[in-house]
Amino acid sequence: MSNENNENRNKSERKQIVHWADRTADQIIRERGDLDLYTCASGITPSGTVHIGNFREIISVDLVVRALRDRGKKVRFIYSWDDYDVFRKVPENMPGKDILEKHLRYPITMVPDTTGRDSSYARHHEVDVESILPEVGIHPEFLYQSERYRANMYAEGMKIALQNRNKLKEILNRYRDSAHKMSDDDEYWPTAAFCCKCNKDTTEMIEYDGEYGLKYRCTSCGHVEKADLRTSKEIKLGWRVDWPMRWQYEHTIFEPAGKDHHSQGGSFDTARLVADEVYHWPAPVSFRYDFIGIKGVPGKMSSSKGRVINLYDVLNVYPPEIVRYLFAGTRPDTEFSISFDLDVIKTYEDYDKTERIVWGVDKAKNDNILAKEKRIYELSQVDKMPEEMPYQVTGGFRHLCNLLQTNAGDIDAVIATLGNVKPSQEKALRRRCRCAWYWITECAPEEFRFALKKPDSESYKKAELSDAELKAVQTICRELLPELDSLEEKPLSERIYDIAKQCGIEPKELFTATYQALIGKDQGPRLANFMKIIGKTRLEAILGTYL
Repeated sequence: MSNENNENRNKSERKQIVHWADRTADQIIRERGDLDLYTCASGITPSGTVHIGNFREIISVDLVVRALRDRGKKVRFIYSWDDYDVFRKVPENMPGKDILEKHLRYPITMVPDTTGRDSSYARHHEVDVESILPEVGIHPEFLYQSERYRANMYAEGMKIALQNRNKLKEILNRYRDSAHKMSDDDEYWPTAAFCCKCNKDTTEMIEYDGEYGLKYRCTSCGHVEKADLRTSKEIKLGWRVDWPMRWQYEHTIFEPAGKDHHSQGGSFDTARLVADEVYHWPAPVSFRYDFIGIKGVPGKMSSSKGRVINLYDVLNVYPPEIVRYLFAGTRPDTEFSISFDLDVIKTYEDYDKTERIVWGVDKAKNDNILAKEKRIYELSQVDKMPEEMPYQVTGGFRHLCNLLQTNAGDIDAVIATLGNVKPSQEKALRRRCRCAWYWITECAPEEFRFALKKPDSESYKKAELSDAELKAVQTICRELLPELDSLEEKPLSERIYDIAKQCGIEPKELFTATYQALIGKDQGPRLANFMKIIGKTRLEAILGTYL
């Protein structure tokens, strides 16, 4: 191939890199070269409910993993449970607080699950995440740090840290101001211990023999122990050294971190130095991800306080592909909010617009936008691209909500009214209907909700209407309903305005009177469209009570 053809092909390939996950994948390959295996990492301490903010790291890694695999690379996606961390605080949303209080300062993996469901407090929160991730197409290899430390897998890593205590002290001081620097007289220990007698981390290091022997004293129970890094179960590294040690151990080449860790002179900068100067392994390619806000649910996300929104909560309102879309369509370093309020409608509309562009129903403004929308849509899918365009309800998500409310949440009835849903499209449509109904009943603002009145119920109560309003409703019932099936929405709307004029009232008064008669509210969906949704039979049953 000529140099000119090569250059044209390279330009074409570069033009197709329209997504941040692909740019990150290319950066990894460019900086680390052609490897037999690319290890990408994520992880968290299961100290409480894993909230949707933590999920941002998981899915950010997953998107980069997919981009690497799309380039034909073999990738190992590891997710570390830091369940050998200290249990520091009892969350508000866990039962048996008195039992949990007694296990403060224990390793999380040794704290009991007070719900009785799982083998430990840590395992309870791990299972919650591991069970739901496949639903959004994420399948990492889970690593449990309590198991690995207790199996003495990190004995050499801890030995290196202990032998380099002074260097580590100097590295940790490098980014600290004078008020926070360790002095020359301060003794620094990179290790900590859970007392082998009382299980608490209330220990202090006493002596190191230069190889594998380490002596510590427990300040809670007074026990003194000489541990061997190769056989003892209770020794671990502090997280600022543990993190880069594991980069070297796992040969990690990519791991993102939150903006707090990525602040200048923060923990990632420190870990980078430790990895390079102590463990002789280059820090992984990384980027910072920003925080996530929540719209429509009160309270700040906090695992320790129990007020959190997790992936289960989000999947109640959004199907998996839209959950992925929220993250795939937003750069990781951009803060955004997941909506549970009326903006849910916009989120669905944005996804559906992308879907229509990808399937050629709508036209993109230019080729670059088309390429970007296609890549976002592709990365939003749980597994592979669908073989046909999923069913979209004419009128969008708002109209679907109107259909569901008009039919009291009866999904079968809604699908029956649509009429043209293929069997292959029905599963995804039903999932969307379930999400929409959950949102309507659990999250949507009161002004959005409505329920059609039932004249045959014991609680049925007619609206209080003025004489002019009553006459207008009666006219609709007598003159308009017989023609309802033959009228399209626009001429039907015109007839409603004519009836208002005929009865000597303002159109707004007629609208209000009709909504009060139908749903007991002053406002509702566009009246002509709403009447078409309700249908002649049900309208006659409700409005007929005013004759």
